[in-house]
Amino acid sequence: QVQLVESGGGLVQTGGTLKLSCAASGFISNINVMAWHRQAPGKQRELVATITRGGSTNYADSVKGRFTISRDNAKNTMYLQMNSLKPEDTAVYYCAADNRYGSTAYWGQGTQVTVSS
Repeated sequence: QVQLVESGGGLVQTGGTLKLSCAASGFISNINVMAWHRQAPGKQRELVATITRGGSTNYADSVKGRFTISRDNAKNTMYLQMNSLKPEDTAVYYCAADNRYGSTAYWGQGTQVTVSS
């Protein structure tokens, strides 16, 4: 029903910025919760930020004040603006979306973010 593709990853220096995009094949206006997750080397995947259909957002403590999640339903795209990047932010970032029942059911293939120290 929904396919997700991330883009925008890359290599940046500590303190730099990066903006990730997640393009959906379907209408994201039909999706309540969309989210960004990340998985660092040797660690489990963690939830970075979520955004609802109405624009309500939540962030992991580690990224509060630095990252901003947003979505443009008209463009069927979700974004993650990352500022003041730290080496600890280095990870593969994944886009995800809930199904109609409120469970995370759709995932992108990920985009690599590397922050040099």
